Amino acid sequence: MRAVRVSIAVAAIAVASTLVATAPADAHTIRKTTPSTTVLTTAVGAPFNLDVRHGRVLVADGSGQIGRVKADGSVSTVVADVPGASGIASSRDGRSIAYTTSVAEDETTITASALVVHGRKSTIQVDTLAFEKAHNPDGALQYGVTNPDSCVAGTLSAAGFPVSYSGGIDSHAYSVAAYRGGWVVADAGANALFRVSRTGKISTLAVLPPHPAVITQAAANAFGLDACAVGVTYAFESVPTDVEVGPDGFLYVTTLPGGPEDASLGARGKVFRVNPRNGHAVPVASGLLGATNLAFARGGGLYVTELFAGRVSLIRHGRVFASLDLPGALAVEAGPRGDLYVATGITAAPSVLRVRTGGRDWHR
Repeated sequence: MRAVRVSIAVAAIAVASTLVATAPADAHTIRKTTPSTTVLTTAVGAPFNLDVRHGRVLVADGSGQIGRVKADGSVSTVVADVPGASGIASSRDGRSIAYTTSVAEDETTITASALVVHGRKSTIQVDTLAFEKAHNPDGALQYGVTNPDSCVAGTLSAAGFPVSYSGGIDSHAYSVAAYRGGWVVADAGANALFRVSRTGKISTLAVLPPHPAVITQAAANAFGLDACAVGVTYAFESVPTDVEVGPDGFLYVTTLPGGPEDASLGARGKVFRVNPRNGHAVPVASGLLGATNLAFARGGGLYVTELFAGRVSLIRHGRVFASLDLPGALAVEAGPRGDLYVATGITAAPSVLRVRTGGRDWHR
């Protein structure tokens, strides 16, 4: 449902302008204790993404900058005047950083979106919206209801749901990860992953498949749908919110479900494992409530922030374990010595925290 998806980020922009390929879980690698947390800063507005490399903590702040968290709790400006900042990543050699930026006309319409790469000698800006307009990677996908009868079509339309449609022109470069000398962008508008070379050449790496959901009686009641809609399958869009390179070399992607992102239609967020050679995407975990970010920790675990559940969760072999209750859990990144770094915001006070894990995975 294009009209309301990725509202957590677009709203911030408008205000400012089978298989988890981790190591098997041995008994001694997971502990059921809560690690200690330290607040590093509260001097952020909307910390959508973190980058923890080369002895620094960088934050993409949706309030309009790329910042660096300092030891005294302040945040110094690395790049100013970045409208809709949401993604940040540094290269493995530390010679460049990449960040995403988007300009919104209102809470549903993005008019500019790009990846910017700052190197030591040059800056490259890659226009993802122009690429989307030229190629529309999900244009061949069909969303909504296939062959709806007049009752279903009428009640969906009355409730504001598009009845049946193909992927439209929409780009929201949201997250970025360093990958093989270049970058991978998770575009929450295009419903796709884009590969960007070190010279700025952009191409489609993968298109996320539609996200089908059966309309339940509870959902029908919540949205005022007629009884004829109950039991009907609606293909929502899969909206990528983060991308990371896994220890197996595959890409892992968190997705929000198109349409309502909160619990009104259930916990529908997923994590996909994407083969970078052919773009094939396979879900490895589901039932997540607002999956906005992920990170691989030293213990081998895959951690995911569930914004609307207010927690960080551990994923092992397709199972989701609650790890840390944290209202507004928005972004997570693995750091040195096995620590995790977590950002909060949107539904709670914004902050960046360090979580000391001792190099071990944990859950409640």
